[in-house]
Amino acid sequence: MTAARRRQIAWGLRGLALVSAVAYLPGLQASSSGGLVEVAHWLNHPVPLIGVAVVLVVISLVVELEFRTWVSQVGCAIGLVALIFVGVPLALVSFVFSGEGRNVVREPDPEHSGRVLAVTDITASIDPVYEVQVLTGSGWSARHWDLGVWSERDKRGWFKGAEWSGPNQITVTSEREIAVFTLDPASGRPSEPRTTPR
Repeated sequence: MTAARRRQIAWGLRGLALVSAVAYLPGLQASSSGGLVEVAHWLNHPVPLIGVAVVLVVISLVVELEFRTWVSQVGCAIGLVALIFVGVPLALVSFVFSGEGRNVVREPDPEHSGRVLAVTDITASIDPVYEVQVLTGSGWSARHWDLGVWSERDKRGWFKGAEWSGPNQITVTSEREIAVFTLDPASGRPSEPRTTPR
């Protein structure tokens, strides 16, 4: 293979790596409160997308360079083995812990169609960590609004429950406090909570 052809293939692989890395950016933005649910679901996966980009860049370097000396061949082999020993376990850990979580509560708003209170256990461990969100809309326009994350190590104490407590209002109860969120009637965006100790 000629040097020009190797360089062409290498730059093609780098272009694919850039596409993979850039694809993660909308997912990162959508993962914040108010982001699009489907975009976050499909593109908020940093380890696979950034991992693919890194692997493609490494492959492009291997394709582009000529390894005529035994030192360069051994160095390349050591680098690839190190990448495999670091990359494969990282990918496996990411796969195990990157689930969407276990739905605990999915309760539609009795006063407003198109809104759902969602409580999800987002940890894969024995000790639950609860993420409370309001989902508004449907399909590709659905958005998620984060109310917070509760765990047993939290200063608020153990999570007890979340419920619709009135029109445009959600109450989240924990062991030591009660937090009341008021939602914007149009967008569903939650206000800062009013908290009272229990």
